[in-house]
Amino acid sequence: MSEVLLSAIGLHKAYTLGRRSLEVLRGVDLELRRSEFVALRGASGAGKSTLLHLLGGLDERFRGDYLAFFDAYDAARYRLERHIPACLDALEVRDERVLEIGLGQGAESEGLIRRGARWTGMDLTAEAVRRVSLRLALHDLPYEAITQASATAIPFPDDSFDLVFSHGVLHHIPDIEAAQAEIARVLRPGGRLVAMLYARHSLNYFVSINLVRRAAILVSWPFRNHVRRGLLGAHLRHAEREGLRNYLRMERFVHASTDGPDSPFARVYDIASVRRDFPSFRVVRAHQEFMHAPPLPVHGLPGAHRMGWHLWVELQVVKHDEPRRTPLT
Repeated sequence: MSEVLLSAIGLHKAYTLGRRSLEVLRGVDLELRRSEFVALRGASGAGKSTLLHLLGGLDERFRGDYLAFFDAYDAARYRLERHIPACLDALEVRDERVLEIGLGQGAESEGLIRRGARWTGMDLTAEAVRRVSLRLALHDLPYEAITQASATAIPFPDDSFDLVFSHGVLHHIPDIEAAQAEIARVLRPGGRLVAMLYARHSLNYFVSINLVRRAAILVSWPFRNHVRRGLLGAHLRHAEREGLRNYLRMERFVHASTDGPDSPFARVYDIASVRRDFPSFRVVRAHQEFMHAPPLPVHGLPGAHRMGWHLWVELQVVKHDEPRRTPLT
């Protein structure tokens, strides 16, 4: 492992805009290594992605100008994940009633609204709801509703939406059977679910998670009493508590390797497991994006459509006596 340049635990940050105070970081841990990568961990909605851009100078540059911050955040995000705007264009959401599950910083929320969607948003965390509400208000963008709720208990009537969109959220839900049933319930007949899920057939899963990161823990295991901080220290502490062999089982280790060691749950998907976990839907199409496999320096290299970390799936809800499956296109 390379030299640690900076390590911080439990970072917090809030902006004040008039009488409003908006918390954008809440208990995020940071580790910056020489010639490697920034490692972040924290709960969902804690602001890990925001911190990446604060590190790039946005905090000093904008000094609480949250409107400018959101614009710069989007520019930085889409430099990293350049495929997202084209993926949103392909959804053709104009005049569609769209429910977004999991809001993050609201980049895709704004993108969907600007593309003509009649947008409703929901997130499990109050922090994300506050951030995105402020973002949309600052840009004076119209929307139908935004609420704090769980995907396993969606607070809207049956047949309410034409499209449900979720980027990087559904693979973190343990009771995916309940969540997909709720999504199917609120979709009108023939409605679509478009989701980004972590891809099993990816360089990140097969090489980085399966080999590189587990090997780093094995090599460091004899020195675990001297490695107590950062991501590696967190992995080693979990391995001590749970037993090294058990912790490094892929069925266990994948939960700790997608969004940090303290992430409670994550799945990776291929088409077969999408069909298994989303029985109320049929797969219409799928494609992979985003060459990403830290600590391997592969970002921007070709091959994302075959080995990318992000699996985008478009599913069509099956209701009543409709056939369950059509061939993948």
